[in-house]
Amino acid sequence: MPGTDTEPPGLDLARFQEFFDGVRPGAITGPLRASLIAGGKSNLTYEVTDGTSTWIVRRPPLGHVLATAHDMGREYRVITALWPTDVPVPETYAHCADDDVIGAPFYVMSKVTGTPYRHAAELAPLGAERTHEISLRMIDTLATLHDVDPHAVGLGDFGRPEGFLARQVRRWKKQLDASHMRDLPGAEQLHDALAASVPAESAPGIVHGDFRLDNLLVEDDQVTAVLDWEMATLGDPLTDVALLLVYQRMAELDAGDAVADVATAPGFADADEMLVRYAAHSGRDLAAMGFYLGLAYFKLAAILEGIHYRHTHGQTVGEGFDAVGDLVVPLIDAGLAALKE
Repeated sequence: MPGTDTEPPGLDLARFQEFFDGVRPGAITGPLRASLIAGGKSNLTYEVTDGTSTWIVRRPPLGHVLATAHDMGREYRVITALWPTDVPVPETYAHCADDDVIGAPFYVMSKVTGTPYRHAAELAPLGAERTHEISLRMIDTLATLHDVDPHAVGLGDFGRPEGFLARQVRRWKKQLDASHMRDLPGAEQLHDALAASVPAESAPGIVHGDFRLDNLLVEDDQVTAVLDWEMATLGDPLTDVALLLVYQRMAELDAGDAVADVATAPGFADADEMLVRYAAHSGRDLAAMGFYLGLAYFKLAAILEGIHYRHTHGQTVGEGFDAVGDLVVPLIDAGLAALKE
């Protein structure tokens, strides 16, 4: 068996090769090398190459894992289902549900060229006009995803759309509790306010669950791939819209490298323009956006508290985690304010 030149934490290349040779005989033609791709603070993403071909491997984070999160099978299934549609996604090659291979489930997909723009400084050299176009392509891609009929692509049983919003409120409260290690002022108040004000739901669709520019690959001002589908399900698509806007608002917080500031780049479309663009494309009613924003802040607070928990317990890989915990209470405060909008 060919040796390995590099082996990052969480990926046993010899065991990976044994598995991949079994499902894709002859695909690997030389010694494997792998590197951890920077940027992810949840699932781990690796680039694996034999010097001729390159593959992307995804697995859950090391250590503490919240229930229902980091489901490789679900992520693999939704990407595979969307491959024939107008939603840009990588091609998938294999899924392994056996923890004994590399220590966790994982899947393998193609490498897609493009840049996951995270910082305003990365967009600035493109100029305001191109930046504006990229930001609109982003919201158009989201609307295209929400236009997909789940039943037509074999995802009719991918989730339970009925009662989705109420379950989301309960889910993120449960996951916040699962990472409990400190008092979070306002968390109970925000949860209770959300639970008491759930609106009638928008028509169901495929929900990405973490849609933002640095989870997309962009090349020549076009979106070449939507990545990071770990929280995808069927539900109310307006939750995706609200979370995208919350990410943009977070750029205004003093969060250091913990939050992408890409939305502050000159030319980047603001929230109002994005809502108008999305509404025109989707035809959905956005009147209850205050609730959706409140829920998005609550969800993001729960996610970041989980990351803070893992970082505190030495279970994160990579850099950029130090400031994550400082964002949780400001997010809760912003969620309470959003419910009043």
